[in-house]
Amino acid sequence: MTRTLCSGTPARRPRAKTGLGLAVLALFSLLSAACATSGNPAIKEITVGGPVAKESGAQQSTIRITLIMKTLTNPFFVEMEKGARTAQRETHIDLQVKTATQETSIEQQIQLVEDEIKAKAKAIVIAPGDSSRLVPVLGKAQSAGICIVNIDNHLNPEAIRAAGMKPVPFISVDNEKGAFLATKFIVDGIRSPTEAALIEGIRTADNARLRKLGAERGFHSNPNLKIVAEETANWKIDEAFRVARKLFKSHPRIGVLFCANDMMAIGVIKYLQETGRTGVKVIGFDDLEEARAAIRAGLMAVTVNQQADRQGYLGVMTALKLLQGDRPPAEIEVDTRLVTQGTLK
Repeated sequence: MTRTLCSGTPARRPRAKTGLGLAVLALFSLLSAACATSGNPAIKEITVGGPVAKESGAQQSTIRITLIMKTLTNPFFVEMEKGARTAQRETHIDLQVKTATQETSIEQQIQLVEDEIKAKAKAIVIAPGDSSRLVPVLGKAQSAGICIVNIDNHLNPEAIRAAGMKPVPFISVDNEKGAFLATKFIVDGIRSPTEAALIEGIRTADNARLRKLGAERGFHSNPNLKIVAEETANWKIDEAFRVARKLFKSHPRIGVLFCANDMMAIGVIKYLQETGRTGVKVIGFDDLEEARAAIRAGLMAVTVNQQADRQGYLGVMTALKLLQGDRPPAEIEVDTRLVTQGTLK
């Protein structure tokens, strides 16, 4: 009998619309619409694509692994899904990719896990929207013999222990280090007193907490920098636009603004373009293509590549190792890389 480690039961700028300005506007409009809450009933889930076609005559895989992500409104997760599909092509598993409608749709993610328990999935690879609220249902899944792999945002270790779960492998980047290096890249060049602000992600998400800590450490490394505000925009482009309006109304001299992901940085850039405000150094995180375009145009100073595709790929491959009875490392760190005008030349 195959031994598994999944549970106690063995289980198989300016206001003129430049080319970039139009691109940012288009992305802002599209993603804002996707993120907006309407009066219509919420979509329960989104299923991305389907099984990759297999060669003629190949047997249908009985190994069902499900990747559960936060949303489709952030291109970061599109890249994550691509990496998981690469793993699918290499291993011929039955890969299901599902996502909630928004990064704040935690109840939808919980329901997706419940659905996979009923579907008797062999393994769940999850990028949780909340570090604690997903733990009880994931414990239920693990007790049902489903292997759990955690990617991107760390599940709360204390909550895992309290739920009586076995350790869950975690795959991600060093979020604090990435945010620190990106912030320090900017603040090292500042020679006069400058106000700084942070726009955080979802505060109950561990990766948001770590990026905030890293950015704060980066700002504190230069005595010329003073943090005047810290607000959350919950990873959302439209919410970041509104937060930026609030921040600059209260603190019009902000010269550096750290955003915990590129989506929020794009919302800030949209606000800066609409108001004709210049001279603000915007820091992002995720290395979206739109962020690269903004960096080339001088609208964003730096972003962080955290290899979303690699995280998706390693998540699926780690789930397979668990199913085969292997003991993968408790944590697998994926490298981060700064993306600047210099690296894009």
